[in-house]
Amino acid sequence: MKKLSKVQEKQQALVLAVADKLEAQAREEIPGMLQCWFDMEFHLFPSSLLLCFQFEDEQALEAAKPELLKWQKRLSAAMVKKGVILKDMRKHLVFTMNGPED
Repeated sequence: MKKLSKVQEKQQALVLAVADKLEAQAREEIPGMLQCWFDMEFHLFPSSLLLCFQFEDEQALEAAKPELLKWQKRLSAAMVKKGVILKDMRKHLVFTMNGPED
C-alpha cells in the first residue's frame, strides 16, 4: 500500500473523527447498528466519500431506514464543521448489511 501524503493523512483523520462521532451516536440511537465504516478515493475527496452504517440483520436495517435522511444530514453538518462541503449529502451515507470486506 502506498504511503499517504500529508494532505491525504489530514483527509483521513478528518473522516475518521467524523465517522467515530457518528458511530457512537448511532450505536446509542439505532437498535441493531453494528459499526460504521467508510470508503473513499483520496484524489476524488470529498465527492468519493461513502460512509456505511452496518446492521446485524435485515429487520434492524428495515427498521432504521426511516432515519436515513436524518443521519445523512448529520454527516453533512459534521463535515461542514470540519470545513468540507458535501454537495449531495444523500450520496455519502448508506445503511447496509455488508461489512468493509464485502
